[in-house]
Amino acid sequence: MTTPEIITSRLILRPLCSEDAIQIQRKFPRWEIVRYLIASVPWPFPDGAAQHYVDNVALEASRNGKGWFWSLRHKDNDQELIGVISLMDLPDNNRGFWLVPEFQGQGLMSEACEAVNHFWFETLGKEVLRAPKAAVNDRSRQLSSRSGMRLVRTEKAQYVSGELDSELWEITREEWRRLARE
Repeated sequence: MTTPEIITSRLILRPLCSEDAIQIQRKFPRWEIVRYLIASVPWPFPDGAAQHYVDNVALEASRNGKGWFWSLRHKDNDQELIGVISLMDLPDNNRGFWLVPEFQGQGLMSEACEAVNHFWFETLGKEVLRAPKAAVNDRSRQLSSRSGMRLVRTEKAQYVSGELDSELWEITREEWRRLARE
């Protein structure tokens, strides 16, 4: 299944492409964005790291049918990348995202998550969506809670900012469908 473009009320989720690495390299390496990401994200973020990630991680997973990656763009300026959201067919790690701080707190990531969750459950037919996160990442935790996900496990994990308490949140397709009807 190829990654489709998805349109929401305020966003365009465009399939990630190699050319997006230029904007990612410029916007992504900010402590506010990377501090709660997994430790495999290099920090400080070296030149060329975005191009390597897009071409050799994201697009490779897409070609292999194991990942779906989108650039996030506000409809008011669809040329500007403001974040990335992805779905991955990995154990205990199905969704990840980041958004530039200037666009946080407006409900845009909730909107994007709702759209990709629909793709995960209805198009791909997956039974459960799991999302790990640093326990101190309050905004991400609140987003998961508001969207009907529940905490299923805690453990320690390595993040860019060091070892932190980590949480695994999940929602089943049945739960997601019930909430969507309400």
